[in-house]
Amino acid sequence: MTFSMAMETLNVANRMAGQTIFETVVCAEGGVPVQDSLGARFPIDHGLEEVSRNDTVVIVCGDAPREAVTPAILQWIRKAARQGCEITGLSTGVWLMAEAGLMDGLPATLHWEHRTSFAEEFPEVELSEYTYVCSNKRYSTAGGTSVIDLMLHLISEKASPELGSLVADQLMYTNIRVLQHSAKVQVAERIGMRHPKLSEILALMETNLEEPLRPGDLAKTVNISTRQLERLFRRYLSATPKKYYMDMRLQRAQHLLLQTNMSVTEVSVACGFNAASHFSRLFRQRYGMSPHKLRAEPAKS
Repeated sequence: MTFSMAMETLNVANRMAGQTIFETVVCAEGGVPVQDSLGARFPIDHGLEEVSRNDTVVIVCGDAPREAVTPAILQWIRKAARQGCEITGLSTGVWLMAEAGLMDGLPATLHWEHRTSFAEEFPEVELSEYTYVCSNKRYSTAGGTSVIDLMLHLISEKASPELGSLVADQLMYTNIRVLQHSAKVQVAERIGMRHPKLSEILALMETNLEEPLRPGDLAKTVNISTRQLERLFRRYLSATPKKYYMDMRLQRAQHLLLQTNMSVTEVSVACGFNAASHFSRLFRQRYGMSPHKLRAEPAKS
């Protein structure tokens, strides 16, 4: 799924642009086909070919990253890094990047199932709680649909934000998680909002989840009245500012519960809830289960 989503998002970008903006070459050690989790075998274009400075190396290695580590792979990744390539690890792909010594002192993220073992194996890597991370030509994702988020970010960055929005619309992917460092741009582009004041307000909300701002403070910051603020939310989002802000905080809590080892109390505080009992009640209303049950569900499956 990780590989397919990345390739399809770039394919849609080329189609929407009407030209080949992103050329892809699929490589594997020895140039042999690779079997996916469903038993299908992906055709491979090349073995570990030479890469140039302008290439972006994207690493996918499935649910057993330790087994994917070989001397040849590590040597290839390190050489690409020395040449100045951007290097991306999708889901567990960042494990190979860390094994190659490319992530020391840099933030990274990966699928929640592997966070604990990754932290023990690479204590020098700063594990991020975000769904995708970009830093110093190093990219990583937390797996699942976060791959689409990162691909859309790269499309917006390397082509244009407008193309990123077109691709998101084509994929019916309109509520895209955003990278915190570019929230002011990404929120506006990726949930389909074009109103500058509303875009700025959403960015403020996105970056102030731990200590939520009052509607009056949000309005004052962007130089509009509280009544104007409420009208914008009703018109474009069919919700009150308070309700929309609460949904953002609860969604953030859901991500933290699934992708980090933070306790329910810690997640509650990180999302701006002073009382864990109040947080649990609102979370159950929103997702139909308690925070503790949500965290237990993946382990059962």
